Amino acid sequence: MIDLKKIETFIIEKLRRGLDPRLTYHGVHHTIDVTNEALRIASEEKISDTEDLLLLHIAALFHDTGFLYIYRDHEERSCKIALEFLPAFGLNTEQLKKICSLIMATKLPQRPKNILEEIICDADLDYLGRHDFYTTGKSLYLEWRAYRFVRDEDDFHQKQIQFLETHHYFTKSSNSLREDVKALHLAEIRKSVGA
Repeated sequence: MIDLKKIETFIIEKLRRGLDPRLTYHGVHHTIDVTNEALRIASEEKISDTEDLLLLHIAALFHDTGFLYIYRDHEERSCKIALEFLPAFGLNTEQLKKICSLIMATKLPQRPKNILEEIICDADLDYLGRHDFYTTGKSLYLEWRAYRFVRDEDDFHQKQIQFLETHHYFTKSSNSLREDVKALHLAEIRKSVGA
């Protein structure tokens, strides 16, 4: 029997101890948010298979663990971490393969191949269509400034506009719940920068 609570405690504590404090967006709070949103979307999408829900939950917990070691292409490192630690919790080869596929689905540009991958992709970027978009966006801006991925707020806003213009949700529930608010955010940012 796989003890999900032990897995969750283990990985959250590993992230708390090991993540760079400059990761103001990709912190433990993001992992918890993505996990909660993935389970919410799965419920709305009527996913009821116990193993699918378990693997989705674990993949969401592990999807950004690669940030413990690397920023770019962290998804591959997240898979390695999952493969290193999860067998000790009783997961088999087939389950590990599915978890890695779910983690890799979150890599940008997102290209999910099934409903579970669509769910984790939508959960990972759920905030784009939420009312905490600006506060969450500020944490991403601070992170990107710290890592020198953007020069200033104008540079960040231009990157946000480009991303929002090309992003789309995959699941019916995320499209229904988040797309209109996301479009409003895009319009507001364009207006604020005169784009």
